[in-house]
Amino acid sequence: MFVKEKPKTWLRLDGLVLFAATIFLFAGEHQKWWIYPALLFVPDIFMVGYLRDTRLGAFLYNAGHSYFLPATVIFFGWRDNSASTIAIGLIWLGHVGFDRFFGYGLKYDSSFKHTHLGDLDKSLVRPS
Repeated sequence: MFVKEKPKTWLRLDGLVLFAATIFLFAGEHQKWWIYPALLFVPDIFMVGYLRDTRLGAFLYNAGHSYFLPATVIFFGWRDNSASTIAIGLIWLGHVGFDRFFGYGLKYDSSFKHTHLGDLDKSLVRPS
């Protein structure tokens, strides 16, 4: 089952807000600006599981595209007073928001294209 209609639009807007918030917070870490776009798509390495099968692919993708791991990185950066660690966690969290805004949701085991935000073949054309 996929999220549809207005709740789907709200979830995608949540992704946009998260992405924008991470850019704003990144600015507070006083890092070089080129780092954000340079690292923005690094979390897509979690798609590597799809080289084996969709079940492992979905597990790894979802682990890397949920809030838990980047929030954990941010927490440890905060605990250790490490601006660079916080910045990495913010970029990772921003990637999650970016993906959600564009309709790339958490994956089902059945296919890379089956996400909690809908079927990618159909949902990338327009928000529904």
